[in-house]
Amino acid sequence: MKADLSMPTKAMTLRLPEDLAADLAAVAEADEVSIAEAIREAIDKHIAERRADEGFQERLKERLTRNRIALERLAE
Repeated sequence: MKADLSMPTKAMTLRLPEDLAADLAAVAEADEVSIAEAIREAIDKHIAERRADEGFQERLKERLTRNRIALERLAE
């Protein structure tokens, strides 16, 4: 899935070991995409996998509840 770059974006810095950076550059070149696009695609895939993971969803719900309680307490 290509990211919608017509929406606001956020610049980020990513530090990688040299060998991983070289692998990433090779994959991006072979796929005929920019390194940034290859990274966005990998992040999109990772997030989709997490959304489909029941254990992750349960942990997410626990944290949402915990944060909601803390935010309500702070708002008092």
